[in-house]
This record gives sequence, C-alpha cells and structure tokens, in this order.
Amino acid sequence: MGHTCNSIIINAPYGLVFDISNDIPRWIELFGSEYKKAEIISKEGDKITFRLTDDEDKSWVSWRLLFKEEYFAYAERFEPKFPFIYMKIVWLYTLKPEGVELTWIQHFEMDEKAKFTDKEVEGFINKHSQENLLIFKKVIEKEAQL
Repeated sequence: MGHTCNSIIINAPYGLVFDISNDIPRWIELFGSEYKKAEIISKEGDKITFRLTDDEDKSWVSWRLLFKEEYFAYAERFEPKFPFIYMKIVWLYTLKPEGVELTWIQHFEMDEKAKFTDKEVEGFINKHSQENLLIFKKVIEKEAQL
C-alpha cells in the first residue's frame, strides 16, 4: 500500500479555502500543468463526479464528497482505476491562528501490471503535492486580498 500526507497553511478565511480548493474546473489552474482538463460530469447534493485529463491525454473519472461543515472532503478514483487497484483521497481543513492548514492524504495501491511501485508513486505524489499546495496557497491568498 502507498500512503502520502502533505500540508500547507493558507492565510485566508476557511470558506474561501474550501470553496476554491473544491472548484473542480479551477484545478487546471490550481494544479499547475498537471491537468489540462477538469470537467464536472454531475453534481448531486455534496457529491461531484468529474473527469480529469492529464498532460499526456490520459483521462479518468473520480467522485468527491464535500463535507464543508465537518472540514473535509473525500474522493475516490472511479474509472478507470488502473494503474491503481484503488486510490482514496482525504483533504482535511484545520483552523490555525495563522490560517487554514490544508492537508492532503492519499491512500492507494498500485496494480501489479503498473509501470511503477507503491513506493515510487509515493515519491511522485509527495513531490507534486508539495508543488501544487504552494500553487493553492498563492492563488487562494491572492484572492483573499481582493
């Protein structure tokens, strides 16, 4: 099994942090060059089903549950799951004196036919998460100043 946990503190009001970070179409901006398309397929209450397309034109569908009052969001990769057996994601929002600590936890297992191992993918995810969290911080803090 692979597991990652990365955090950053964003100096902005909680509602703004939650709303911007869960605005799926904005992920093409918030995740740097990682996604070239982020499309909502359906929205039913607090459940969003969406399709992401990466810079190599690979697409997959995921779903996400928003628990704004409880300060977290939960997501799973749905179809296709490959190269994972499963990919579960939790985003935690913790109020701190200096802002909101946004924590991304990813729990997954790679398919045995995948090109990379769990450990290798942990390294990729940690690197990209740290870079992407910095983008989230920059974008959200800039909007908080407006």
